[in-house]
Formats: sequence, C-alpha cells, structure tokens
Amino acid sequence: MAVGDPKEYVHRSQGLGFHHAYLLPPIVKYLGPPDGRSLFEIGFGNASAAHYFHKAGFRVVGIEPSGDGVAIAKRLYPEITRLNEGNVYDNLPGTYGTFDVVLSLEVIEHLYSPREFAANAFGLLNTGGVAIISTPYNGWLKNVALAALGQFDHHHSPLWDHGHIKFWSIATLTQLLTEAGFKDIRFFRVGRVPPLAKSMIAIATKP
Repeated sequence: MAVGDPKEYVHRSQGLGFHHAYLLPPIVKYLGPPDGRSLFEIGFGNASAAHYFHKAGFRVVGIEPSGDGVAIAKRLYPEITRLNEGNVYDNLPGTYGTFDVVLSLEVIEHLYSPREFAANAFGLLNTGGVAIISTPYNGWLKNVALAALGQFDHHHSPLWDHGHIKFWSIATLTQLLTEAGFKDIRFFRVGRVPPLAKSMIAIATKP
C-alpha cells in the first residue's frame, strides 16, 4: 500500500454518519432537483450518501478504495449497480466517463497526492459541471481555540491509522482547485459558527 493510500481504511458503520447532518443540507439546497443529472462520488465510504442522492433521483456512480466499505455498499444498496472498488488515483475519467456532479465528502484530507485527486475530479466532469468537496475546516482562530482548549492533538489525531494527513484552509483548497482548472470556486462553512466550523464545502465549476 502506498503512503497516503486509503485502501486499508476500515469502515464499520452503516447508514449516514454524524457529519452528514451538517454536510448534506447545504449540498442538497445548492444542487436543487436532480433533473436526471449524473453524480460521481469519489470515496463513497459505506455508500450512505450515495444512497441518499440515488433516492433523491440522481444517477449515481462511485468508487471506494476500502474493500470493507464496498462490501457494506453492495450488501445494503444493491440497486446502485455502479458502486465499485477503486483508487482515487486511478484514471477515473478513462474508466467511467464524465458526469454533471462530482461529490467527495471528507476524503481529500486523507490523501498524500491531492493534485491527482483534483485532476481526476476535473476530468470526471462535463463542461459546466460542478465538483463538491468537503473537508475539515482549518483556520487561524479555530486553531487557536483548539490549542487553548487542549484539543489540538484530538483534532489532528496522529494516532488514527489512515487518518488525516492534510489540513486544508480556504486559501490552500482554492489554490489546489484553481491549479486543476476549476473556476467560480465558492465555500460554505458548516457545523458551528463559521470561524469555528467543523467542515467546509467547496463548490467549483469546470468551465
């Protein structure tokens, strides 16, 4: 397994997680009615979010590096026929084609090579399509608050196998997406008040 490759990340839970409570509502509001659109999820975990969007009416395809995550998805959501084991560093556009929406929730912070991830997200999109990428929010005030409350080690979690190895700010994630070719990049900060947000959601368009 390569450094930063989440292939052996362990998924044990079933159903939506606590983070979906603050991630999904703004995404659903932004996307609006599915209108027959296609959605590709990079790193679907246990596929609970993929199932959520499938039920809403999107045509969902996705990959997940973790074999146990794929097993949960196949067992619980057999009606979504294109949820496959795959690596975020694979040539995903060459294998799957292009889509109207690319979704990736709380994945990019686990990756050693985020530029490859961003290039894949860009390549998977139709012209005018949108990438929706969430990751834990990091900012100066939040980091000061974490340190003051003695929560810095818990937040950065160095003892978590296959855990977070990249800590993104709005500025650094904007730079990554701009380098990949995205335009009209905007952010929502979600969970708590914005300066102390749990996560941020980047929405970026392929011109």
